[in-house]
Amino acid sequence: MQTRLVEYFLSLEREGHFARAAARCNVSQPTLSAGIATLEAQLGKRLIRRDPKYAGLTDEGVAILPWARQLIAAAEALGQAAETARGPLKGELRLGAIPAAMPVIGRLAEAMLARHAGLNVSVRALTSRQIERELAAFELDAGLTYLDFEPPAHALSVPLYVERSMLISAVDGVPIPELLDWADLARLPLCLLHQGMQNRRILDARLAERGLALRPRVTADSYLALLGLVQQGRLCSIIPDSHATLLNGLSWAATRSLPEMGEGSRVGIIVSDSTPMGPLAQAVLGVARELRLPPGFCAA
Repeated sequence: MQTRLVEYFLSLEREGHFARAAARCNVSQPTLSAGIATLEAQLGKRLIRRDPKYAGLTDEGVAILPWARQLIAAAEALGQAAETARGPLKGELRLGAIPAAMPVIGRLAEAMLARHAGLNVSVRALTSRQIERELAAFELDAGLTYLDFEPPAHALSVPLYVERSMLISAVDGVPIPELLDWADLARLPLCLLHQGMQNRRILDARLAERGLALRPRVTADSYLALLGLVQQGRLCSIIPDSHATLLNGLSWAATRSLPEMGEGSRVGIIVSDSTPMGPLAQAVLGVARELRLPPGFCAA
């Protein structure tokens, strides 16, 4: 069985469209369709529902999907292992990162490229749940995410730092009480991440422990959007303290520490807990163990 045929199958499942899947594989649509038909003939099972366009996977297609992903991941790792046995690590490191950890991406990528000059690094902003799913589907090599709240399953991890939260407002915007407590926080006009983001779920859980709930007036899926909202002066927000360095030089922004909320949230690198481990996963774990973050980051 040619792995290329399996790649066609996976690409079609991912894209849900024959033309887009063919473009992803850099082949013509007839070539992709013929390749999938050949795979079906080899397995003696129909894998794709056509009506007349792509209409999903058959039960047999769903059944082989995790094995197809594992086969392609193993083939890629095999090639990397052979290529790096006597030479530098090459290829693309696919890294997913939660928005809260984006300030760390530059240092991690710099450390990876310094250690492995032949690598390219692809970074995608994903939720913690997306990172876990895509690691399991072999679509990521590593993730940068929370480690303790809703801990990722079947993963090896290296803690990098402990995240705490801070309040941000415009200098001439929302008036903030001098002695801020949690009840004050719940009364402020807030813009926050939506509840699909783990940072927000952690915040909500910690407020619930105190009998409080946050009711933001605006929700978003990125900190850049939250900063844009806060800059207008009518709203304030709660963001990770790791973003403090990115705010240096912004004359409109004022930050405040929040009341003590416990031990903080550990953030770190995760890779799939599989044996044997691929060279890219081994490389990112090795760099993560030696990564030293600046003093603004609380050690894990």
